Amino acid sequence: MADMTEPSSVPALAVTAAVGAVVLLLVLLCSVWKKDTKEQKQDEGEDQASKAKTEPVKQEKSSKKSKLNIRSKKPQQVQVNHPWHASTLKGNSSAILGIDFSPNSKYLITTAEDRCVMLWSTKDFNQKEHKFIKGIVELDHGTRVKFSPDTKAFIVSLANENALRVYRIGKKDDGSPGNITSAFDFPKKHQADIINIGIASNGKYVMSCGSDTTIIIWTIKGEVLETLDTHQVNNSFACVSPCGRFVASSGFTPDVKVWEVGFSKSGDYIDTKRAFELKGHSAGVYSFSFNNDSTKMASVSKDGTWKYWDTNVRYEMNQDPYLLHTGNISYSGHCHIALSPDGRTVAVGGENSITFYNAITTEEEDSVENIHLGGLVDLSFDTTNKYLVSAGDRHVHVFHNVTGYRATIQDLIEKEKKASSAVRDRVRLQIADARSSLAKILGESNGHANSK
Repeated sequence: MADMTEPSSVPALAVTAAVGAVVLLLVLLCSVWKKDTKEQKQDEGEDQASKAKTEPVKQEKSSKKSKLNIRSKKPQQVQVNHPWHASTLKGNSSAILGIDFSPNSKYLITTAEDRCVMLWSTKDFNQKEHKFIKGIVELDHGTRVKFSPDTKAFIVSLANENALRVYRIGKKDDGSPGNITSAFDFPKKHQADIINIGIASNGKYVMSCGSDTTIIIWTIKGEVLETLDTHQVNNSFACVSPCGRFVASSGFTPDVKVWEVGFSKSGDYIDTKRAFELKGHSAGVYSFSFNNDSTKMASVSKDGTWKYWDTNVRYEMNQDPYLLHTGNISYSGHCHIALSPDGRTVAVGGENSITFYNAITTEEEDSVENIHLGGLVDLSFDTTNKYLVSAGDRHVHVFHNVTGYRATIQDLIEKEKKASSAVRDRVRLQIADARSSLAKILGESNGHANSK
């Protein structure tokens, strides 16, 4: 029995040892696998936490960069540094499209893409702060604006409706302008976009001009008196003369056509007939301007010139206007021209700059560069000859008419030479006043007293 059991115990021990070793190996492998898995999960967790920490920083930086890009796209105000610059009118949130001075020169009105019409006081032009009265163009915005002769109302051309709307200006207890309210719309008659409007100084009619070849003469109540075909391929500009007698237009053809709007002594409309033409340019005329009594005109053309005309002629006897001067311009593209009411100063605006000329001598006085980021859209002198205003982007820049003061002094000096002794003292006083005003303007302009 002992011999039989002793040899069989050795294999049993070997098997037990082998099984124990295998089990121990499996336990070690499981422990190592669990440890690796745990470390892997910890590493993944740390990676995710690290990623979560870094991502908000990236997003924040991206957000800041985006905001900076948005701000950079907004138009910035141009800081005009010129001795003739009086002030800048600010208040609109989008592009200004049209401007007009009241006949009494107390107010300037603007219309813009933000649906606002703003009434500014000209007595504040030299101040740092500029108050305004704001009106809203309901469901539309105005592209052009014109005062009525009594300054109690104005009309705007509507961008979307392509019609005219009349607004009334209320009065406060002290007689100053109050609230602005819409009155009524003219019927829609234009097929093409309205590019300009005007009101006669006698209050008898309203003019609207389309971008095709159409001009409509209206009553102040919105009734059509006459529809004109300018035969100029397309119209580029039109206006009513300050004296109220004439309506004129320019376009693709190299001339300016002027019509006389006739009324009887009793105030009844008679007709609108051709009066005269300005002939002399070799290419289309961009724009033109009358002086106060319509005896002088200035025009600017695609041919690179501006011209100064004597229009005090007997046109009913087929007498043509006289060309007085021709000047050259350096601007490319569409230009605006403004002739001062006294006929002594010509301002030509092109691109985003303005050049001043002495209308009597055609001498270039000075130029102001880079005044509007988006280009110049309108240009006008006030009725007192003191200021020129330019509209573009969201601002209106106001300039002293220094050229006008200088031309006035030159004119008075010539009058002094020919004046009798009784008149000479009065002329000398006028010269002294003009020189004093000019010295004050230039002396207040950052020390540029000797600047042109």
